[in-house]
Amino acid sequence: MTESRAQSTRSYRRVAAAVDAVCAVAADFDATDLDEVVLAISAERRRPIEIASAQLGPGVCGQRRSYPEKDVIVLASALPSRDHTLAHELGHIIFDHPGETATEVTLEASDDLIAYMLSQRSHQQVVDDGEDEQAEWEAETFANMLMTRLRVFHNRGAGVSVLRFDEALG
Repeated sequence: MTESRAQSTRSYRRVAAAVDAVCAVAADFDATDLDEVVLAISAERRRPIEIASAQLGPGVCGQRRSYPEKDVIVLASALPSRDHTLAHELGHIIFDHPGETATEVTLEASDDLIAYMLSQRSHQQVVDDGEDEQAEWEAETFANMLMTRLRVFHNRGAGVSVLRFDEALG
């Protein structure tokens, strides 16, 4: 995808609508912090989303791993912004971006080996196909918008009432 084509398909409205939908689900579940939001989305989708920590390859902050029965968000052990990375990976799930499917065989390998193999495979895919800029842009924009919304909720003494008030105002 050329850069001009990637630019033309980017939609702040699409991302904002996704953040609005996530916040509506959060309000229904009285979830006001990011970990609670992930649990609420998991319950709403009726598909578990687990959060794990592991040593990931150089420059890899997080990964979404898709299993037949669940999704796992793996966060690097030492992150400057855990919540932002978690929100970014949640964005990939919300937008149903294609990711690397983790097969049952990988469960027998160590976390370090899995991280290395996935980072090498991702790197080769970037070389072969070009980076999926659209998916990364959507996930990053989603993370920024969601984190801003959650900060506003917390600064205003948030709870369901603030979430619902914000929904009413649009």
